[in-house]
Amino acid sequence: MKEYKFYGWQTADCKPADPTYEKIQNPRHLYDILSEIWCEYTCAPRLRENGPRKSDCGPVLYHSFLAQDIFGGKVYGILRQGGNYHCYNVIGDCVFDLTSEQFGDEKLCYENNPEQFRETHWQKTEKHERYNYLKAELLKKLEEM
Repeated sequence: MKEYKFYGWQTADCKPADPTYEKIQNPRHLYDILSEIWCEYTCAPRLRENGPRKSDCGPVLYHSFLAQDIFGGKVYGILRQGGNYHCYNVIGDCVFDLTSEQFGDEKLCYENNPEQFRETHWQKTEKHERYNYLKAELLKKLEEM
């Protein structure tokens, strides 16, 4: 099995709950697909000047909410310095964080964190627009598969 660097990759074996995404085998496969389509448009404007990197925190909540669309479950957030949340997914016993590699060797706590909701994160229109862009690109990629 290919080795990944994101948290929970070893047990990320849940299947899509939405038939629209049936071509996606599991969160590892989603990670591979998202790695191909991630770009400056999925990145927060403040991070664009350095060029897009898949490990930037900007697209994290979009990955998390998109993974929720695909696999179901809930999105939780780890409170970070500065008051922002780093989001991750929980589907049953499966806990994964598609962008945890951005923290290097720092150990994050994936227990007892508050649930995160789209309405809160998408109060700024540009955040919702970035999510929509990522989702549209994913759907295009799935059509090609």
